[in-house]
Amino acid sequence: MIKQLKTEFLARFGGREEDIRVFFAPGRVNLIGEHTDYNGGHVLPCALHIGTYAFARKTDHPFIRFYSKNFPEKGVITVSLDELSYDAAHSWANYPKGMVAAFAELCSIDSGFDVFYYGNIPNGAGLSSSASIELATAVMVNALYSAGIEMLELVKISQKVENKYIGVNCGIMDQFAVGMGKWDHAILLNCQTLTYRYLPLVLNDCSIVIANTNKQRGLADSAYNERRATCEAALAKLRQVLKIQSLGDLTSAQLEQCQHLLSPIEQKRVRHAVTENERTMEAAEALERGDLARFGELMKQSHLSLCNDYEVTGAELDALVEAAWKHEGTIGARMTGAGFGGCTVNIVKDEHIPSFIEQVGREYKQKIGYEASFYVAKIGGGAREIKEEKEMVL
Repeated sequence: MIKQLKTEFLARFGGREEDIRVFFAPGRVNLIGEHTDYNGGHVLPCALHIGTYAFARKTDHPFIRFYSKNFPEKGVITVSLDELSYDAAHSWANYPKGMVAAFAELCSIDSGFDVFYYGNIPNGAGLSSSASIELATAVMVNALYSAGIEMLELVKISQKVENKYIGVNCGIMDQFAVGMGKWDHAILLNCQTLTYRYLPLVLNDCSIVIANTNKQRGLADSAYNERRATCEAALAKLRQVLKIQSLGDLTSAQLEQCQHLLSPIEQKRVRHAVTENERTMEAAEALERGDLARFGELMKQSHLSLCNDYEVTGAELDALVEAAWKHEGTIGARMTGAGFGGCTVNIVKDEHIPSFIEQVGREYKQKIGYEASFYVAKIGGGAREIKEEKEMVL
């Protein structure tokens, strides 16, 4: 597969195989802590073994040539180094182009490069393919131009590109998990302070199973920005009487005392942000003591809150999760990602995985009318250059 992809690179761009460098950034799944990142709360994601590969070679040309095997109909997209502004006609290539534009403000981009992308994250699944291509591009440009920028700064640059260049007002969780992921570990991240710690993800006789609704959804076109704006408006009201920097500083007891300041819809949104933050911290403690049963209970509470208070689940996600809850091998199940489609994350006993996929898949198709897809997830490392082919999981 690697040989084939390098051959395809050369067919598009010419040159010598030995000049091609390979970079990788994973996808991510968030175990618990949804819509808390931009509210200054805690999240508990982990990097996956699937992600985005970037085969790249620096050139002497004053332009960059982008190609994605995932969007072959778009062909090679050529961009001048003098014109790096957002262009809707450039489709998916705006993500890496935005990263180059950000780097151009920090270091000398004195010549172009050719890059061939291949991703094995399902498109639109909510496993953060956008952050994956951003960080794959970040480590690539950082290496090609010897910029020497630390990973945490690459993470911040990637979030800024998503916010300011792409126009999706996301928090930092996706980019952080993709950039800072660690094999066989989850990350408990305080999104307000960026303090974090790695937690060994010891699942014993269980595995993480990701179920994709196969309902495509785009973050920028969803109600994501609307939810964020509602929370920011509520925060402004609460800060008139409380010394808090974000909703992540707020406790359930404080909310109960001050909820009269908020509209009914703001009360619901803030209640989710506050209780989800508390659930995430408790879930981290449960994971550390190996209490998967409690972790699973907290996952269920998380989904119910996302359904009832934050209202970001929908028929497809609810159908998958409710079918999972009924299965005897399920330890925990919830939606993951922004919602409005995308994926669920499930902890399932290994011996029951085949029947889980069969039963949940059957119930989902009966209720929704089309099939879901299932993946047994492996926990991977963060964004990096790959120098040995044995590191590539394709």
